[in-house]
Amino acid sequence: MLEAVRARCPDDAAFIAAVEKHRADEEKHYRMFRRWFELRGQMPLKVDRTCGHIDHFIETVFGCTIDELDTQAIVADGDEFEKLCRVIMITEQRGMDQVEVLLKNSHIRSDKAMKRIFEVVEKDEPSHWRPYDTWLRTHGRRPKPRWRERWTDYWIHKSLMLAKLPAVFVNRKSPRLSSWPDEDPDAYAI
Repeated sequence: MLEAVRARCPDDAAFIAAVEKHRADEEKHYRMFRRWFELRGQMPLKVDRTCGHIDHFIETVFGCTIDELDTQAIVADGDEFEKLCRVIMITEQRGMDQVEVLLKNSHIRSDKAMKRIFEVVEKDEPSHWRPYDTWLRTHGRRPKPRWRERWTDYWIHKSLMLAKLPAVFVNRKSPRLSSWPDEDPDAYAI
């Protein structure tokens, strides 16, 4: 997304800075969770793209995987860039809602380190979706999700929460990562 924002909005320093901050925050969140696992001496469960909200959203809206997104085509087409901004905004808002739910969970609250991680994420989340909302509004684009986008978000969320993620945790044979994805690009390869 950062590449697309820099190309589409080269003179919008505030938008670029907000997307850079979003990227840095996501890296910070990854590092906090990684450290939590390292202190436990355990690797996270190995999940594939079927457990990723944004992965499903991109595939549904754009008809391709995140890795296959044609950044240049999205940058060149205002409607496509608008859709990408909205998809990221909706996904980040969903994440913010989930963090609120998790912070009410007694299991999360009983683990001081995990609780603190989610408190940091909760603090950061609004700055992850608001820049896209602001850009859409400022440029006369539609910030409110279309009916199909709302339905897609709802369906992805429900399928993840009611089927896909529980299946990962119920299956005692679910493998764990053997390496960290920032050190091994094939960490999630099957």
